[in-house]
Amino acid sequence: MTVNEYALTELAAELGAQLLAAKAEVTTAESCTGGGIAEAITRIPGSSAWFEAGYVTYSNAQKAKQLQVPETLFATAGAVSQTVVEAMVRGAQANSGARFAVAVSGVAGPDGGSSEKPVGTVWLAWGDDEQLFSVRRQFAGDRAEVRRQTVEAALAGLLRLLAQENPNVG
Repeated sequence: MTVNEYALTELAAELGAQLLAAKAEVTTAESCTGGGIAEAITRIPGSSAWFEAGYVTYSNAQKAKQLQVPETLFATAGAVSQTVVEAMVRGAQANSGARFAVAVSGVAGPDGGSSEKPVGTVWLAWGDDEQLFSVRRQFAGDRAEVRRQTVEAALAGLLRLLAQENPNVG
């Protein structure tokens, strides 16, 4: 296991401990990470006690179908946007019944970037039953590094949310 993988596993283990203490479950809604957040979470033995479901919705059609993201958002804001990741969080929560959720959508590269949304642009959103937070991040590096940084930010944000802190900080 590399240092980066070890750090993600440690974050996921801490997340599991906090969710168990809160008697709560989490769900993920992923695009650019392709299931990487769910993979990090399920590295942890016993994660089935606190990980409800993961949704990998790479296409806009699947975001609409699996997570009930309104199709009009893709035309008005684009898939890599605040409104889409926030809708992904709420859709994942509604479908899974989990109290906590994280959603990500971004441009991991090496292609697909634009002047408005260059490679490395990622929108993340976190929610619980009452609150919804989102942030745009600009990550550096190749595709693998952008995806790894996104997974790390997603897990760290969930930990902050569980601590009743703003997940956008950090």
